[in-house]
Amino acid sequence: METEGMKMLAMALAIGLGAFGPGIWVGLIGKWALEALGRNPEAAGKVQGLAILTIAFAEAIAIYALVIALIIGFAI
Repeated sequence: METEGMKMLAMALAIGLGAFGPGIWVGLIGKWALEALGRNPEAAGKVQGLAILTIAFAEAIAIYALVIALIIGFAI
């Protein structure tokens, strides 16, 4: 039973720590995009496109953490 508890702890740490950084970065990207739009509203299309692309890359890191957590849970 001890190994099952350690596996659950490892899964929780993998997804928890793996989603912490991207969560912060998504918030910062949104903040910076809104600041850029406040300074230059004419660039809304370019800023929006770049912000969405950057958020997608940040979220991909969280998805990798989820995959690692699932591998720990099912394969180990």
